[in-house]
Amino acid sequence: MTEPEKTFAYRCGVRKTFALIAGVSSLALGATSAHAAGTLAGTDIINIAKATYDGPDGPVEVDSNPVTIKVDELLDVTVVSSDPGDIATDPAATAQVTTYQVTNTGNGEEAFTLTADTAKGGDEFDTVFEQIVLDTNGNGVYDPGVDTIYTAGANDPVLKPDESVTVFILSTIPADAADGERAEIELSAVAVTGSGVPGTTFAGAGDGGGDAVVGSTGADDEDSGFFVIQAAKITLVKSATVVDPFGGDQPVPGSTITYQLVATITGTGSLSNLAIADDVPADTTYVAESITLEGAGLSDAADADAGAFTSNAIGVALGTVPGGQTRTVTFKVTIN
Repeated sequence: MTEPEKTFAYRCGVRKTFALIAGVSSLALGATSAHAAGTLAGTDIINIAKATYDGPDGPVEVDSNPVTIKVDELLDVTVVSSDPGDIATDPAATAQVTTYQVTNTGNGEEAFTLTADTAKGGDEFDTVFEQIVLDTNGNGVYDPGVDTIYTAGANDPVLKPDESVTVFILSTIPADAADGERAEIELSAVAVTGSGVPGTTFAGAGDGGGDAVVGSTGADDEDSGFFVIQAAKITLVKSATVVDPFGGDQPVPGSTITYQLVATITGTGSLSNLAIADDVPADTTYVAESITLEGAGLSDAADADAGAFTSNAIGVALGTVPGGQTRTVTFKVTIN
């Protein structure tokens, strides 16, 4: 700055006064919360310069004309899967849920159109889309009959800056999906005002009366959740050994038959409430207290252990058995 300029600045005392006049009621009430995208859309930024100088009667102030700039709406959104990992499911299962969080990362109130894609390429199978559901009660868990079914254009979620909504996609798993196969389920959210290349402007369409400008996300984002088939199957193999009264293995009256039932579970899933039952054959008599599970004796009574003998049949409750394991049950009868 030259000496004349310095003298002018000193004598005139040029300074600026800035004022932010809220264009929305929340700021007018004195709210001071910060927002991810900065100043709220519709806020008026008013700039007035002042010049002062020494007049004959003392200091004089002169205001410039005010320059007002209205903050435009920045259109931005993020979609993030809320599932901790692949969701285990079974073939032919219905109302299977993947969960997402949609967040308005722009600086104005905005509505978003939601779309599900259950036919993504690169996975092993496609689910059948059922519906998109909005988490009405905000607990993050799908509640049938409580949460609201989404209809595009009718109840698009309207979010304030930094506000989020939890969204569920419900799917049906095809019956022919095989153990270990995965399916990708994508949710996308697009700003209703518009989307496109960052910097694209929609004149006069912004929240608060300004323009709407597409932000870094393109006002369009998506993320995926995944299902994985964890199926299990059982094979049950029955065999018999005979011991006759003479130490041989002939099936004559008085011989004892030991039946062995081997359940083998395969697959990455589990079988719940698995039970084995077998009727005592005709022309034989059950040997009391002869039921075993994995070599350990079980009682005939329907009590705390897994075995029981009722109505001339044995039964063993195995509970939940994961894939890769076997369970062996035996019992004895004598030939009449």
